[in-house]
Amino acid sequence: MSKVQIERKLRNVSEQLRSLRKELEVSDQQFRQLADEADDARLRALVSETPLAEKEHRKASRHVDRLRKHRERIGAKIVSLEAEQDALLDRLSASS
Repeated sequence: MSKVQIERKLRNVSEQLRSLRKELEVSDQQFRQLADEADDARLRALVSETPLAEKEHRKASRHVDRLRKHRERIGAKIVSLEAEQDALLDRLSASS
């Protein structure tokens, strides 16, 4: 791979990382909000002991679980791209 190709790939990876980090930040904020709502729903379900409150708690918990998995996938992509970026930087320094 030529130096120009490596630099182009590095820019692409850098843009992807920047985008994923922003997405992770937004997901973290959403996760905190949804986790708080799920906790509130859990408490309401415990106190009221009604089927509707339990249903709302289960629904909120599922949303939190889905968002947690989404955050984990973003984190895994970031780790993978950082490793790719490191490899590209090594190749770039070796070609200099």
